Amino acid sequence: MPTARSNGFKIAYEITGDGPPLVLHPGMFQIGAHWDRPGYTAALAATHTVITVDPLGLGASDAPQDPAAYTLERRADYVTAVLDDVGADKAAFWGYSLGALTGYAVAVHAPGRLTRLVAGAFDPIGGFRSAIGPTLRHLGLPADTDPYQLVKQGATTDPAQAAVIDAGDLGAFRANYEAFSHEPGPHAELAASGVTMLMYAGTADPWHDPMRTFAQRTGADFFSVPDADHLGGWNRSADVLSGVLPFLAGDLAA
Repeated sequence: MPTARSNGFKIAYEITGDGPPLVLHPGMFQIGAHWDRPGYTAALAATHTVITVDPLGLGASDAPQDPAAYTLERRADYVTAVLDDVGADKAAFWGYSLGALTGYAVAVHAPGRLTRLVAGAFDPIGGFRSAIGPTLRHLGLPADTDPYQLVKQGATTDPAQAAVIDAGDLGAFRANYEAFSHEPGPHAELAASGVTMLMYAGTADPWHDPMRTFAQRTGADFFSVPDADHLGGWNRSADVLSGVLPFLAGDLAA
């Protein structure tokens, strides 16, 4: 895999297709190749140069164990380092879950590098913590339950994510989680970034309503995936692509 360097760390990525550049960033316990299985990469590579990233801490990228390596500014740095490595001044960005937070980071810290941003299923107002209470109550678990263990256990039910976890660095996973789980939602800075945005989430996802609220306040585009929870908002690629492709077509006409 090609690699870029960011703050001393290696960031791995793959390139597919031809056209305007589009960065795809997956969620926690996922790598860039996970965009392939639901059919996203093939559909997008027909019109774009698709750059799938292994996030810092995952896959073929380096895996620092210090939460300071995973701040929003550092997340933006490794995306822009990949853009520099491929020679792209600007690109569209699509991230899901933790990938959406990374997209917010780029919009806040390097807005000039983005042509547009697609963000799936991450609350820009309350951040990760806004889902903890509802999730624990839904599962009937005490308020002091460690959410990290729930996220990790949930990921292991997917064989592809389980393989990433088995091959990865548990200390880096935890450091990554400690960083993003304590970040407040960057809604004010995101709203001021001037980046053209499309947001979406499943109606059964706890982050659906905060994302819709943010979009309504700021004039960003938004669509819902009916009856989908957080996982469904990822797996139902046909429904998602039908909402995203018209938005990304703006780069094709530019």
